[in-house]
Amino acid sequence: MPRGSEELTESRKEEIVDACARLYQTMNYRDITIKEISTETSFSRPSIYNYFETKEEIFLALLTREYHAWTEDVLELAKRPEKLTRDAFAARFSEILAKRVTLLKISSMNLYEIEDHSRLERLVEFKKEFLCAMDAVKRCLQHVFPDMTEEQIEEFRYAFFPFMYGIYPYVYPTDKQCEAMETVGIPFKKTTVYEMVLHFLKQILP
Repeated sequence: MPRGSEELTESRKEEIVDACARLYQTMNYRDITIKEISTETSFSRPSIYNYFETKEEIFLALLTREYHAWTEDVLELAKRPEKLTRDAFAARFSEILAKRVTLLKISSMNLYEIEDHSRLERLVEFKKEFLCAMDAVKRCLQHVFPDMTEEQIEEFRYAFFPFMYGIYPYVYPTDKQCEAMETVGIPFKKTTVYEMVLHFLKQILP
């Protein structure tokens, strides 16, 4: 058992976020409620409100955790002593992001609503983690491509992060969306997160 009130609080918050993450694997965002999340935890619905005021705050905590995990992987890539080629870096970077499907899904589908219905202090916590991710990408580029200028790095970041928001719906269209595209003759090629990111990186890396 965790010791101390702070450790206990964090442990309980993690249990709630874990429950939300499990539900999000099989349920739509709109169908997940505090009540549904409580059935996946050892807490009652009223108890959850001691830690999160809204469902959106739970999802924001999940997204913050996802960004933290991605940032750690990016920083590990920045620490690799061997020299990576442009294509090798693109492949490894794509692999790292491909592991974070939940991050891409929340960012693409529900981020605006989640941020709007979370308390400012919770949103600040997320934005701090997002900033860490941006800094990690910068450090990684500086390590792998020491000849990249500050301007080139900024151009990369301001192209890449908005691009991330569109990955999930493109890779995972619904059956209805696929049927509509087929009906009107929109060409659609099935792809993966890895393939999509890899192609993008090869276009924008110097």
